[in-house]
Amino acid sequence: MWIFINLLIMMIMILISVAFLTLLERKILSYIQDRKGPNKILFIGLFQPFSDALKLLSKEWYFFNYSNLFILSPMLMFLMSLIMWILYPWIYLIYSMNYSILFMLLILGLSVYPILFVGWISNCNYAIMGSMRLVSTMISFEINLFFLVFSLMILIESFSFIEFLNYQNMIKFILLIYPLYLMFFTSILIELNRTPFDLIEGESELVSGFNIEYYSSMFVLIFLSEYMNIMFMSMILNLMFFGFFYWSIKFLLVYLFHICLIIWVRGILPRIRYDKLMYMCWTEMLMVVMIYLMYLYYLKEIINLI
Repeated sequence: MWIFINLLIMMIMILISVAFLTLLERKILSYIQDRKGPNKILFIGLFQPFSDALKLLSKEWYFFNYSNLFILSPMLMFLMSLIMWILYPWIYLIYSMNYSILFMLLILGLSVYPILFVGWISNCNYAIMGSMRLVSTMISFEINLFFLVFSLMILIESFSFIEFLNYQNMIKFILLIYPLYLMFFTSILIELNRTPFDLIEGESELVSGFNIEYYSSMFVLIFLSEYMNIMFMSMILNLMFFGFFYWSIKFLLVYLFHICLIIWVRGILPRIRYDKLMYMCWTEMLMVVMIYLMYLYYLKEIINLI
């Protein structure tokens, strides 16, 4: 019962955090574009996310002769985004499992299917094209993401995220392997479908991409899952390359820095061309990651011999 209450409180805190994250994003983007952003509702617009949520949830929900998959796919996206958060040690180290890195890779791999189902079951050309882009993008970059994580697993010699805290007491991995940090950040942007890699949404050419047929509460679930993933991947990036303890001030500051960096990238960069993304994933990033993987492996073997 205590574990259930902890997880329920964590879920409520995550949903509240997503609400204020959307407000933060709209504020940052508005000042980048030399305007004010939300500033009317309550004090300086603080109630704006809740007003938008009430508006969306109160909209009429109707659907035609669709399959149950049309409704289940957004729910599955939301569920997978919540499942990943059990890796965060809320109050107690409840789920500090020994294979937490593999669990994260498993959920990230499975999260492709709900978006694929969303695009396919929508029966719309734009949605189907968005899903096709998603599949080819995931095949291209998840190889790089796996080898990036595998390189770090070689350094810590473990499958658990907790070991990143133990192995970065003396030196942080961002200083030791800074290029891998940049590639991991790029891979996170591709995983989160954020600018400049938001090819599956592509407002300029695909109107809204895979979620074009969704509205009301179903769109809320898709929206929440995307922003929960932003928060989770920022936390993982902080943990893997900075190694600060979960509840420290340094952790929170670097965590907010990564979130603001993801938002800032959206405000200043245009969308990359689709063939350029494929070329970058299969040739440039993959080669660099493989070289680093061999380098770190032999470095670790030499250290063990010494």
